[in-house]
Amino acid sequence: MFAFLSSFDATVMPQPAPPDPKTASSSPTPSASETWDPAAFDPPDFYDLDALLSDEATAVRDRVRAFVTEEVVPIIEKYAQRGEFPRHLISSFAEHGLLGPTLPPEYGGEGHSNIAYGLIMQELERGDSGLRSFCSVTGALVMYPIWQYGSDAQKERWLPALARGEAIGCFGLTEPDVGSNPAEMQTRARRDGDGWVLDGHKRWSTNATIADVAVIWAKDEDDTVRGFLVETDRDGVETPPIDDSWSLRAAVTSEVVLDGVRVPDAARLPEVSGLKGPLSCLTQARYGICWGTIGAAMACFDTARQHAQNREQFGGPIGRFQLMQERLVDMVQEITKAQLLNWRLGTLKEAGTMRPQQVSLAKRNNCQTALDVARSARQVLGGNGVTSMYPVMRHMNNLESVVTYEGTHEVHTLIVGEDVTGLNAFT
Repeated sequence: MFAFLSSFDATVMPQPAPPDPKTASSSPTPSASETWDPAAFDPPDFYDLDALLSDEATAVRDRVRAFVTEEVVPIIEKYAQRGEFPRHLISSFAEHGLLGPTLPPEYGGEGHSNIAYGLIMQELERGDSGLRSFCSVTGALVMYPIWQYGSDAQKERWLPALARGEAIGCFGLTEPDVGSNPAEMQTRARRDGDGWVLDGHKRWSTNATIADVAVIWAKDEDDTVRGFLVETDRDGVETPPIDDSWSLRAAVTSEVVLDGVRVPDAARLPEVSGLKGPLSCLTQARYGICWGTIGAAMACFDTARQHAQNREQFGGPIGRFQLMQERLVDMVQEITKAQLLNWRLGTLKEAGTMRPQQVSLAKRNNCQTALDVARSARQVLGGNGVTSMYPVMRHMNNLESVVTYEGTHEVHTLIVGEDVTGLNAFT
């Protein structure tokens, strides 16, 4: 996944012990804690969406919701402030079945429904977009292509290890000079005896600095796009972190530089060629983003609502003022529409009838909805809303990345525009 981040190379930099939740609260003053209690999260469900969920989906959602509330929320602000990924959570992701949860159990998955998967992404991003990105990349951009297009040997080697968090993967498609038009990628793969030599430069690759394997997309001598599983400890592979970002600071995003990297033919994904390979992976990841962004929006709304109910000015709670109520109503209105959109998209995916253009519409709508909610919630919080007393500014900064990666707002506009008019506006 192409993302923007700040991180340290966990293999080089010493990893401090995770903060004690009792002392790592994101609310450093009593006045802040009085207007927002993260443990009292009350999700908006204005149209009783829960009644549409299966028992399996509800149970999965509730389990992940509790994990995020208890283990993520108390520490994530500190990690974001330090620009550090909470790597100790990877084992918890694995224990809770958050890495490749829709895959069958024989390869380490949980066999969950697509709606349950969406709810997992929603709850993870309620904690932080960077954590959802880690799990989304692992499941949709690394495990999915191995499962869909890999050999039996590749599946057996990588899928169980990735699901257990014992191996970490990344995805290399975007390049420094090639973003929205992957057909113009410059990374090359040339045959050399019974193997391949890869040369190129990928950018905005989530997890790359700490990854064990990279799914790299490159053009061969015939300009056909092919996928390769490249171990990051091979000669010629470098994965420098991108460490100057204001967004996704509790994640790992990097570059992947390939300089004469030799891999055997067994590293090639044998069951796919052409842009269908990477684009099908992006559809899977975008589906998770549609759900995830609304998790961030829900967190911002709940924070703003609690603050409006508890913060007193002019002789009473600010939530009694008409303009504050209008902001909160606008937030819950747009979140509700996005929740219903996600549910319908999930039922289509479960039935096998979901189209990529439908994912584009949801990604476009939900990213913008989440950004609008975060910005409005920030204003409800007043001056303290720009500090780490509250999670809203962190979510807002993260969403500025999410609205760009996996297809920009404008690109998804043109995808849907072509679908409804039959006219291609890209060229």
